[in-house]
Amino acid sequence: MATDYDLKITGGSLIDGSGGPTVSGDLAIRDGRIVAVGDAPGRAAKTLDASGRVVAPGFIDIHTHYDAQIFWDRMLTVSPWHGVTSVVMGNCGFGVAPTRAEHRDLILHTLEKVEGMSFDALVAGFGEHWDFESFPQYLDAVEKRGSAINIAAMIGHTPLRLFVMGEESTERAATDEEVARMREIVADALRAGAIGFATSKSPTHVGWGGRPVPSRLAEIDEIRSIANALKDVGAGIIQATAGRGFFLNEMGAIASETGRTFSWTALLAGAMGPKGHRKVLELTAEQQAAGIAVVPQVSCRPLNFEFQWKEPFPFESMKLFKEISASKLDGQMAIYADPDFRARLKQDTGSAFGNVLSEWWKRVVITVCPSDPSLEERTLEAVASERGCHPVDAALDIALESKLEARFRLAIMNTDEEDVAELLNDPHTVLGLSDAGAHASQLCDACFSTHLLGHWVREKQSLSLPQAIHMLTARPAEVFGITDRGRLAPGLAADVVIFDPETVACGPLQRVNDLPANADRLISEAIGIDAVIVNGTLIRRDGKDVIDPEGELPGALLRGGRASA
Repeated sequence: MATDYDLKITGGSLIDGSGGPTVSGDLAIRDGRIVAVGDAPGRAAKTLDASGRVVAPGFIDIHTHYDAQIFWDRMLTVSPWHGVTSVVMGNCGFGVAPTRAEHRDLILHTLEKVEGMSFDALVAGFGEHWDFESFPQYLDAVEKRGSAINIAAMIGHTPLRLFVMGEESTERAATDEEVARMREIVADALRAGAIGFATSKSPTHVGWGGRPVPSRLAEIDEIRSIANALKDVGAGIIQATAGRGFFLNEMGAIASETGRTFSWTALLAGAMGPKGHRKVLELTAEQQAAGIAVVPQVSCRPLNFEFQWKEPFPFESMKLFKEISASKLDGQMAIYADPDFRARLKQDTGSAFGNVLSEWWKRVVITVCPSDPSLEERTLEAVASERGCHPVDAALDIALESKLEARFRLAIMNTDEEDVAELLNDPHTVLGLSDAGAHASQLCDACFSTHLLGHWVREKQSLSLPQAIHMLTARPAEVFGITDRGRLAPGLAADVVIFDPETVACGPLQRVNDLPANADRLISEAIGIDAVIVNGTLIRRDGKDVIDPEGELPGALLRGGRASA
């Protein structure tokens, strides 16, 4: 019997991503695209009953670091577990292309340090797959590899600088000729389908051996000139991590000159002192009212890092830790045992995170303690009180007792929920900073979407459900120039998520060893996600994959923000 649709979703509460009201009805899909919304009377080859469920566009995560993971994990876990159907890679100016063969280890060591990725996992994961050098070749390799969900990629300033300048890229400014070459390479990448150009001036981005990542050595004129490649081509977004001397004024000038949207990472509660975000929101509103598209990324989750003192990421921007970053295990342990180092750590809380590390020990929980498991999930202050010592001494003693294998969780910022609610509700922001694929052993914020729906919508009632869906779909698509998805509308790509609004949530963090080379990471399972559909293909049902990870996958490479026809 002939059918009108490949798939029909019936009886659901349709939230189309626009921010408009919920409507009851059906959704029909044919040839990977939505063909009917609300009323779909025809026959379907397959039907899903969505009674009592919300049917929404697939979620879009604009801030991920899956640039390497795609080569060993075509499912891009854990993002699709949480309803994410499209991701943007290359954020903060990091990535793996363009890269010359002789610089591959250096790029991977940079990712190891600045994005908390396991070097052994990266090497093992790439295996024989690293057969590209230029960024267009990288896009071709990603497309050939295939993925369960859709991918868009930005070209990053750090590999770009290393490609053009070699190892001097971490030491000096670029010459005019080098800047011109970088601008040409970015233009070529955009023509090949890069969705934008990303950079970072953040002092938190400390690379291999304690050296700054290459983009931090770039002068503002270099960034401005390279960004003008987007004006030359007439396409793409600029993304950046802010730093000293590179903030709203500089970003606004570049956005104005290029005529392109500039999205920056990240406006978090507490990052600029008590209520400091309000002034940034005011200035942002003024810029956008003047037609200058500078859009801060905000996060719905507290910025919590699990760390070990052998990889003390939250502290590595402090000068005090430069020797730690360049030392092996024995050298690190000797430094941590040094009374002079401890005395300085008790006093020196100035870091790239500003004053948010002041009395950091008051916000630390011991999560893993091989030498004494009874200390796990206890606060550092409580343990220090029992031991009769300063919390810094307690932390370093516990670390040394376990040969730096103990783990600690530090709440850095975005913890004041009143302030976070203000940021989420501001229409001039965009939801980002999941960092999915990065900091795998330190955090897992790839679950941001289910956290938003469960915590901020259902529990806190700080957002309406249509508002939250808009923040997860049409809004990021609009900001990043993703034009063929993000809403439930006829003709758009059939990326769809079905969930239970009464139960949707992210599960507790779990540590697993499922990366290449048996490396560990934190994961969070999704609760209440019934189905995930990508380009018309059902990829997950009731919390399980329903496609073969080694078979043909439905995800598309979004060249220039859309799938090829």
